[in-house]
Amino acid sequence: MSNPEAPILITGAAQRIGLHCAERLLGDGHPVIISYRTERESVERLRKRGATALQADFSTTDGILAFIEAVHAHTGQLRAIVHNASDWLSEKPGHEAETFQQMFQVHMLAPYLINLRCAELLKYGGPADIVHIGDDVTRKGSAKHIAYAASKAGLENLTLSFAALLAPTIKVNGISPAMIQFNSGDDEAYRRKALAKSVLGLEPGPEVVYLSLRHLLDNPYITGTHITLNGGRHLI
Repeated sequence: MSNPEAPILITGAAQRIGLHCAERLLGDGHPVIISYRTERESVERLRKRGATALQADFSTTDGILAFIEAVHAHTGQLRAIVHNASDWLSEKPGHEAETFQQMFQVHMLAPYLINLRCAELLKYGGPADIVHIGDDVTRKGSAKHIAYAASKAGLENLTLSFAALLAPTIKVNGISPAMIQFNSGDDEAYRRKALAKSVLGLEPGPEVVYLSLRHLLDNPYITGTHITLNGGRHLI
């Protein structure tokens, strides 16, 4: 990754995978812009390390457009856009339409509009990338999170379309993780069940996502593809 003057934009970087990737990039000396939905100690920690933090609400079209304006106000170029912002809602009787709309807004409309309206920032003369963080759930779908799985599948298709549209100047790829790290409240029974779903049977942690991100950013001959991080779930 060259040209340290062009920052890397990571959406949804206040926690978990997005936070880890932002901290690793900052540690490697790259300027970073993040989006966050809710103010957290982690956001302030990133600010103190030099990141630009922009509050964003991707649940509404106006919120997405306001974020795009804020990005343009803060920089005239971008090295990469990493679409990590995500929400995880299950279907609830009587609220299915709201759930689907929320999943569509966050996982598809936000990346779609940001890519279209920020592509010019990536055309600064150096290497440029867009990376969509998807989900391995799209292989099989989900009976409990139908809208979530469908919207993540839509994000994978956006990868193909934007890769064709923006080549050769901008590479567009995706990363599709399965279970990466447990939450603090996950009990032992749940952990054993989750680990048994993959042949590698381990909790890899967010570093594996960062390693995949670096691979996509550093390799000049990859576009229109997804890296699957599922520990061999497809083998069971």
